Amino acid sequence: MRGRRTWAALAVLVLLVPLLAAACGGDDDGDGEGTPAGDTTGEEAAGPLVIGAAVDLTNAMAPFDGPAIAAARIRADGLNADGGINGREIQLEVVDTQLDPEQTKSAAVDLIENQGAEILLVTCDVDFATPAVQEAITRGVLAVSMCIGTDQMSPKRFGDDGKLAFTLGNAAQDEGAAMAEYAIEQGWTRAAIAKDNVIVYFQNVVDAFKARFEEEGGEIVLEESWTNGDGTVGNVASSLAGANVDVIATSTAFADMPALASGIRGLGNDTPIICGWSCDGTYWVPEGLSNFYVLTYASVSGDDPNQDVKDLIQAMTEADQAPGTGGFLTGAGTIDALAAAIEETGSTEGEALAGTMEGFDGVETISGQVSFSPELHAVSGREYRVMEIQNGELSFIELRAASSPADIG
Repeated sequence: MRGRRTWAALAVLVLLVPLLAAACGGDDDGDGEGTPAGDTTGEEAAGPLVIGAAVDLTNAMAPFDGPAIAAARIRADGLNADGGINGREIQLEVVDTQLDPEQTKSAAVDLIENQGAEILLVTCDVDFATPAVQEAITRGVLAVSMCIGTDQMSPKRFGDDGKLAFTLGNAAQDEGAAMAEYAIEQGWTRAAIAKDNVIVYFQNVVDAFKARFEEEGGEIVLEESWTNGDGTVGNVASSLAGANVDVIATSTAFADMPALASGIRGLGNDTPIICGWSCDGTYWVPEGLSNFYVLTYASVSGDDPNQDVKDLIQAMTEADQAPGTGGFLTGAGTIDALAAAIEETGSTEGEALAGTMEGFDGVETISGQVSFSPELHAVSGREYRVMEIQNGELSFIELRAASSPADIG
């Protein structure tokens, strides 16, 4: 694959190409029997490479999808300045699904059948993404999420056609394992865990933490669970605050994330709390919060160890798209991964790309090394940024990769 580009020069480019939030068009359901996208032979090979994106720019997933798409556009512009992919200019077409299932479905159909998308990007939650994923994979088109964090973008959820579904998000099994290994290295051998059941990703991260923590000799002293928004987070916080443990592990977001942290600290408990990417950023942080640890994709605090990442953040900031969490980085990483697959395959045909991507083993992207397998279509082995919140300020501590994904069944 071509090496990493220098990002500083892209600030000007991105200002010229603002984020497109195209109106959702067309209501054709399609019959799934058309010619699969990806024939790059003949005259069309010299034309643009259309990558469609059926994502949310309006509702609950907009804070995740928006920065990832902005970063993807910057990366695509950079590759275009360097000749595109196999000589084809990347054309990124974006439709705002607003998380409506019917709009999500029709957006996918419009992008593939009317706008000529050869690859489809989808939103960062698998339940919301499913209508678009199904439209893509039944047409033989590769469907890729920039940041879904579970193993559901695969045959595990979508059956045989799911071989065409991937995510550039880290697998929850990998994220939870890295959290547990970091905790054990700190000498935290007694843990309480708090599982938010509102989405599969939150559940799987905590399950993976538990599995790896116990494998490494740690003891789970207390297990609590709730569903975000059900009004019981205060009870969970009270129970956790009373536990005699070295660390509290969770994965959560939305309104209950600050409530959980404030509830524990408000009862006088200063036990370290560790969370994954879902707790990244400072927008949610209660005043004075300390002893809180986050594993994420990139530091948005100005201290990321990778200069290319810093340059990308600068370009996004100058385009009024400053990221609030490290999740933006997988948008750019998605473009890198697709470029690597297309260059190796010589085609954008869905099955060919999927076969190539299943063989990825440490492929270099700006988001780190990307590995997939036939069983796991989410990323494993990529280095996380371990971040620390002290007195409400977020800062980088170290890079850490999980030794292997945890087995959670």
